[in-house]
Amino acid sequence: MAQGRSGTGDVDRPGARTRFLETGASTGVRSVVAESWVRSSAAGVDPDQHLAPVVLDGSSLVDYRSAHPLSAVFPLLYDVLGRAAVDCDCVMAVGDAEGKLLWVSGPRDVMRRAERIHFVEGSVWDEGSAGTNAPGMALHLDTPSQVHSAEHFNRLISSWSCAAAPIHDPTTGAILGLVDITGGPDVATPQTMAMVRAAARMAESELARIAASGGGPKRLWVPESSDSRPADVLRLQGLGLPDLIATIGTRTLRLSRRHSDILAVLVDHPAGLTAEQLEIEVYAADVHSSTMRAEMTRLRSLLGDQVVQSRPYRLVVDAQCDWKDVAAHVAAGRVREALQAYRGPLLPQSESPGVVSRRESVQSQLRAAVLASGRPDLMVAWTRSRWGAEDLQMWQRQETALPTSSPLRPVARAESARLERELT
Repeated sequence: MAQGRSGTGDVDRPGARTRFLETGASTGVRSVVAESWVRSSAAGVDPDQHLAPVVLDGSSLVDYRSAHPLSAVFPLLYDVLGRAAVDCDCVMAVGDAEGKLLWVSGPRDVMRRAERIHFVEGSVWDEGSAGTNAPGMALHLDTPSQVHSAEHFNRLISSWSCAAAPIHDPTTGAILGLVDITGGPDVATPQTMAMVRAAARMAESELARIAASGGGPKRLWVPESSDSRPADVLRLQGLGLPDLIATIGTRTLRLSRRHSDILAVLVDHPAGLTAEQLEIEVYAADVHSSTMRAEMTRLRSLLGDQVVQSRPYRLVVDAQCDWKDVAAHVAAGRVREALQAYRGPLLPQSESPGVVSRRESVQSQLRAAVLASGRPDLMVAWTRSRWGAEDLQMWQRQETALPTSSPLRPVARAESARLERELT
């Protein structure tokens, strides 16, 4: 990621932080940043070798964030901000009120670079743990904050810029957590700050809607080992989401990426799979069967033996899935209902062979049904979606199906011409 200067004067000169803290002299840094530097120094953060601590990982992280109220609005935040972050080579993070990052999503190469500075799920980014940064400032000041490259107290992260905003409980006004965009110099713009602020307000509005409906800020299920009652129906949502959301009765949790892949595969194999068969479906590369068995042990511990059993690995409850709902509508000829139920590709970031196959199958079946319907309104809905906007054949068929007097016909003709030029 390209490094960038942000108009902070001589802030990035060697010793500038030290001289500022020792003498109180101005170094051209913004006052809000200078005050954060003082707090960071007082907390013992070393500007030359300190990285944010990682305090949660594995099942502890999954359990903690599954029970957090922001789990109820993470899909919304990902849809309105996370996808934009991917397009801009940035990462989106959602954290709790203490600065622990619960979700971090973005392009794979940017995520790898973010790992080098410990900007990962389970790490802590309050000022006392990581020095001056946008998530920490947003929580400390209770206001949207932006930190440009060399304004970071920690020199190890000075090539990054970030913008964050707090998210509040709609009932009490207390801070529930934060949403953040982190990336290169382009993050340090008023437009990015406006996007982050708007995403936080949308999350608060959704939490208020949930509270008004009697649900309160949604608290997701943390499994209880003493609960041995049989589960009834397992409901899985994965269309357009990075991870599966699983619901059993009134209990709900968001699964990890790997557990999402495993459940999505098991749904298609009701008779069950051995560890060796399951690893072929789940892992794009060769792995040892022991890796799969360890994952299944964690998954069974999370869901319980009343949901997943072994020898072979299989689901022992009825499973209802949003992607199977779409396929059922298509099979029954209910194309409009199928299109309405389709909120995007199944687990779009997954590379598991079994998931990729199911994802492509569901989308191709729906697409074929829309084309075969001859309904221009359905074709218009398809091309207005993220996944159908570049579908040349759909634009062409839409143009011929629309009435000559329709104002949408010239639009379809223009898009068809544009895509034809780009493909030749």
